[in-house]
Amino acid sequence: MTIDKNAQLFERARQVIPGGVNSPVRAFNAVGGTPAFIARAQGAHLFDANGKQYVDYIGSWGPMILGHGHPQVLSAVQAALLEGFSFGAPTEREIALSEAILKLMPSMDMVRLVSSGTEAGMSAIRLARGYTGRNKIIKFNGCYHGHADALLVKAGSGLATFGASSSAGVPGHVVQDTIVLEYNDITQLEEAFAKYDDQIACVIMEPIAGNMNFVRASTAFTRRISELTKQHGALLIYDEVMTGFRVALGSAQSLYAQQIPGFQPDITVLGKVIGGGMPMAAFGARREIMEKLSPLGPVYQAGTLSGNPIATACGLQTLALISQPGFHEALHAKTGQLMAGLKAEADAAGVPFSIDHQGGLFGFFLLPELPSHYEAVMKSDKPLFNKFFHGMLARGHYFAPALYEAGFVSSAHTDADIQATIEAAREVFKTL
Repeated sequence: MTIDKNAQLFERARQVIPGGVNSPVRAFNAVGGTPAFIARAQGAHLFDANGKQYVDYIGSWGPMILGHGHPQVLSAVQAALLEGFSFGAPTEREIALSEAILKLMPSMDMVRLVSSGTEAGMSAIRLARGYTGRNKIIKFNGCYHGHADALLVKAGSGLATFGASSSAGVPGHVVQDTIVLEYNDITQLEEAFAKYDDQIACVIMEPIAGNMNFVRASTAFTRRISELTKQHGALLIYDEVMTGFRVALGSAQSLYAQQIPGFQPDITVLGKVIGGGMPMAAFGARREIMEKLSPLGPVYQAGTLSGNPIATACGLQTLALISQPGFHEALHAKTGQLMAGLKAEADAAGVPFSIDHQGGLFGFFLLPELPSHYEAVMKSDKPLFNKFFHGMLARGHYFAPALYEAGFVSSAHTDADIQATIEAAREVFKTL
């Protein structure tokens, strides 16, 4: 009799870890069923506790742009391990990684390394408030910037509604200065600035929202945000934790700069790819903004494991490899091949299906047209998605176990991997 080790591990985990997982989406609550407990990974493939193999379209939620176990990255990490795990003191590799990031990101003169996207986003908000001397912040419904208290909010009804906390344990007064607007809504944005004017410290946004699946900020919306923040003395924070170095070598801001002359965010938040799978994130800005940060200025931020020597080794090698000529163009084409194939099979089966992708980031919706904001995303057919997810998982193709998460392709995915996924989707779409 076959024993399901995933089920055994999940039951064991639930006794000692809330929900059996250390990050909620892993619990499969959104799609039902038992999560696969991963035993190992190689290239574009995952292997679970039962030994089942999957083509991986999660990529650790973004960092594994080179796939798992890239030999040059492994060598860099192994060499760093022999030197020591952590020192709590400066290292030369911190400088080298910072220099590598700044070389690719012209909007930033200085950068501070931290350990997680949440930490970087939280610190960027604090820096913006410290630099401007203002308290109010604008975020957009459906954009996720980590689980810092002030950002765990959702929109209420009406214009520029101050956020009500979307998590227990976050007091109302903590989010009273967080204004939540609809993504891609220029009218709301203009009215919010007209109403709050010189009270707004910053606008924080994802250039491509990856936690309501895949929703791009329109060029017009991006241009207007840039204009209004400059006009009112607020800062624009670009949260590129997900898009940074994944959608283009210069990240998403380089794509918008091609459409909006002179466009640059004031502060950029990075994560995922810059650590290559190790805990690593960063935030950076122009020199006069970053010099407000401790120990130079009054805005405090610190972290024992910031600039960890193992993580910096992993990140440095990853950035070096993805900086090779043609890397992102090839990755974009590969992701496009997957998206076009899924779209063709859905169309053939008569299943409503819309797609978008950039670089190694993609999204699809069980909708006839791409949504442009959170409320439109919510109209997607959840039961139909759950059926698609489990049909693909059973056939060995691992997409995000939630309707509202973007997907990821790596340079390790082969044409055979992608073709196998398309063929599996053909079978699954017929059941929908």
